[in-house]
Amino acid sequence: MQVTIREVAKAAGVSPSTVSRALASGGTVSAVTRERVRAAADRLGYQPNPAARGLITGRTGHLGLIVPDLLNPFFADICKGVQARARGLGHAVFVSDAERDEGLELDAIRTLAPQVDGILLCSPHLSSEELASLPGLTDKPIVLLHRKEPGFASVTADLTEGMTDALTHLHALGHRRVAYVGGPRSTWAAGERAAGIEAVAESGLLDIVRVGSVAPHFDGGITGAADVVLASGASAVVAFNDIVAFGLISRFTARGVRVPDEMSVVGCDDIALSGMAAPPLTTVSVPKSHGSRAAVDLLFRMLGTPAVAGEPPLQRVLPTHLVVRGSTAALERG
Repeated sequence: MQVTIREVAKAAGVSPSTVSRALASGGTVSAVTRERVRAAADRLGYQPNPAARGLITGRTGHLGLIVPDLLNPFFADICKGVQARARGLGHAVFVSDAERDEGLELDAIRTLAPQVDGILLCSPHLSSEELASLPGLTDKPIVLLHRKEPGFASVTADLTEGMTDALTHLHALGHRRVAYVGGPRSTWAAGERAAGIEAVAESGLLDIVRVGSVAPHFDGGITGAADVVLASGASAVVAFNDIVAFGLISRFTARGVRVPDEMSVVGCDDIALSGMAAPPLTTVSVPKSHGSRAAVDLLFRMLGTPAVAGEPPLQRVLPTHLVVRGSTAALERG
């Protein structure tokens, strides 16, 4: 028969409510009492009933994570990082793929909110106005991951500095005319990347060729963008993300252009495949595991300490760094 909370309470010499608090994350009991209750629970083989615990604590034991595209390995890495950290804190994660659609993002928030303690909204496509309306949609705490917006707690990466580092690296290799293949203009990440590109362009360090915006997929690098880069006279190209960079390299290879001998290529994100590509991809590494952990920790902080009226939400910005591999090389001048 299943061991009950009353049996644990009797074995530990405390009340059932004390057992509940001792076994709950952050329960308000002394360390000595908590240890005595947990020892009794382990000895008896007690397994807490999540539904019953939820009735007592008001918590579901679940977090919601909404991502824009699970086909992109970057967001798969985010999911793994969030799940690992949440699991360590005793929570399961419900994941929803919004397919880069604002309507599906809102639907996911409405669906998940009653079932979770808080929501992580990763790289949302919602407009600033739509984000501002979310407190009217749910009272559950929300943390933005890879998107910064006034009024929201967030964890982001310094993509502007990352792009600057990539271009500085190419300049050091002797490149002077560099193309940039951007992503969807409406996204926050695209704006942050573009800010780094523009800062270097305005400094006069490099002649930047702006190829335009492409879908953030492999086909985005193949369809037209690579040919425009080749026609521009650029000797190097920075891509919106690693997947687009793979598409560019594929098209360059098909055109007989050798990477990096005749064209250097830099990506962004540092997904696992970047180190396995041929050639291995030089890329701006975004802190996926660290960022996921920080976002979960921030959400738990909000769950434990409700926001104070008038107090600005915590917004963390994590550094990026350039990983130099085999897709960039010194420009040989004839």
